[in-house]
Amino acid sequence: MTVILDAAQVAQAKTKLYSAVVCDVLDSLGYRNQGMKTFVRPLNDQHVVFGPARTGAYMKVGGHVEGENPYDIEMDLLDDLKEGEVVVFGVDGPTDNIVPWGELLTTGARARKAAGCVTDGLIRDARQIREVGFPVFHGGIGPWDSKGRGKMVSKDVAIQCGGVTVHKGDYVIADIDGVVVIPNKVVKEAIAMALAKVDSEDTVRAEILAGSTLRAVYDKHGVL
Repeated sequence: MTVILDAAQVAQAKTKLYSAVVCDVLDSLGYRNQGMKTFVRPLNDQHVVFGPARTGAYMKVGGHVEGENPYDIEMDLLDDLKEGEVVVFGVDGPTDNIVPWGELLTTGARARKAAGCVTDGLIRDARQIREVGFPVFHGGIGPWDSKGRGKMVSKDVAIQCGGVTVHKGDYVIADIDGVVVIPNKVVKEAIAMALAKVDSEDTVRAEILAGSTLRAVYDKHGVL
C-alpha cells in the first residue's frame, strides 16, 4: 500500500528538514544508497523540493523515426501530474546531449502545480526556468533537443536516476546539498526520525554556543 503524506506533513518536512539529515536517518535504517551522485545539482541554490516521485525512464536513440511522436509518453506523464508531485527523469547520466527537460515542460509542470523536477540528464532553457522560479535539479545544461537523441520509453516504473533507484511514490527531498530519495515504505518513520534529529541538533547547537565542548555534547546526546 502506497503511503501518501498529507499537506501538513509535506509542509513540515519541506520547512524543517534538509537532505543531509534525511540521508543520516536513512543510513540508520539500512538504506545507505539514497543520495544521488553529486553531479545532480540545483538550478537555483535556494530551492528546496519535497514530494512524491513520478518517474520517467529514458533511452538513447540514434535518430528520429519519421511519423513517430518522440514525446508521446513524456506528454502523458506531464498531463497526468498531480499537485505536489516531483518529476524524476532517469537518463543514465551524466550524458553529453540528452536533454529531457526545458521551458515548455516546466510550463506544463507548473500548470499542474508540480513541486519540481529532478533529472540526471541535461536541461535547457535555463534562463527562462530560473525566471519563473520552478525548482529543477539537473545533471548539466545544454542547448540540444531530445528528439533523435533520447526519448522516454516508460513512465511510473522503477528507474535509476543519479545512481539511486526511484519508484513512483517514493519521496524526494532536494536542496543545495543534493537529492535524497526516501523509499515509500519507510517515509513516515524516516520523516519522524529526521524531525527528532533536527530537534536534537538544535539542542546540541545551543549547548555548544553556551560553552560545551563537542565531545561533551556528543557523549550526552550522541549527535554530531
